[in-house]
Amino acid sequence: MQPEDAPATRSGRVTINDVAKALGLAKGTVSRALNGYPDIAESTRLRVTRTATRMGYRPSAQAQAIRTGRARSLGLILNTGNADLHRPFLTDFLDGISRAASEETWTLTVATATGIEDEVASMIRLIEERKADGFILPRSMWEDPRIALCRERQVPFVLYGRTRDETDCAWFDIAGEEAMRKAVLRLAGFGHKRIGFINGAYKYTFAHLRREGFLAGMEEAGLEVDPTIMAEGVLEISEGETAGRAVLSADIPPTAVVCALDLAALGLYRAARWMGRKVGEDLAVISYDGIPEAANAKPPLTTFSVDNRAAGERLARLLIARIRGTDPTHLRELVPPRLVARESDLPSNFDPDRTAGAET
Repeated sequence: MQPEDAPATRSGRVTINDVAKALGLAKGTVSRALNGYPDIAESTRLRVTRTATRMGYRPSAQAQAIRTGRARSLGLILNTGNADLHRPFLTDFLDGISRAASEETWTLTVATATGIEDEVASMIRLIEERKADGFILPRSMWEDPRIALCRERQVPFVLYGRTRDETDCAWFDIAGEEAMRKAVLRLAGFGHKRIGFINGAYKYTFAHLRREGFLAGMEEAGLEVDPTIMAEGVLEISEGETAGRAVLSADIPPTAVVCALDLAALGLYRAARWMGRKVGEDLAVISYDGIPEAANAKPPLTTFSVDNRAAGERLARLLIARIRGTDPTHLRELVPPRLVARESDLPSNFDPDRTAGAET
């Protein structure tokens, strides 16, 4: 038998027969392994896939589609109507998905939409044209019409996030609620008692979860929750500035603010400058996302960073497994957030009494 990484013994295009011969397996076994049939052991599937990749085997997409009814394509709709919401993670996210899909000899089909109705319409078009076998759904919503469509059409999907009704849902998420809890406890440990909160829009699940995390942190720290220094519905920098001005204009303004999104925090920076507050001196800020602009802010923003390339890779692998028939309840992953401590939150020697308007 030839070694598994041996090249084809004849010139020209590598065929499935060449791969089978190199592995010492039947052609049918190799074919079923490459197409993800559940009767093939995972160890065999990986062995076949890796050998085929090393040998340069490229299956005929048209022939595979006829045999399996699959396009071997993952679908992703980018809602350009929410450009700022996608921008922080898009490049790394797409790279992660593409790399993982390519390793399995799958492709990524990307379309754009300008709103949720257009997004659903784009999904329907890809389904009916058989251009996608399933979908990655970023920025999952509390009540998500994309999920409803996939359930109705019996199309596999995986969420980047969670949703209210998780029935039949596969998902990958970062524990944003834990990030908010840890942010509050960090600020409380620095001596802050007046801690505000600027949240995202409640149509997205992350806003519900991050509010729960903030409240849990406040309770654990024994601090009072004051609605006058809380805001919601913020998805863009301009909205963060408006919310920031409202929060900082409270009768007793906060000495620290936790933001559910870096974009909200960058808007808060603008509000603080306009109101004569200095982030990192008399106002502490901690946020979530880890976008590049956070590192370049003045002062650099303390944030919980997200590895979107790794998230894209996991989502691609989870979706392929779901398409191959794995129970979605076995395809749910929650990973912890990672704090990137910079200069926007205050050190432990901060004295809240020196801040104008702070509680004494």
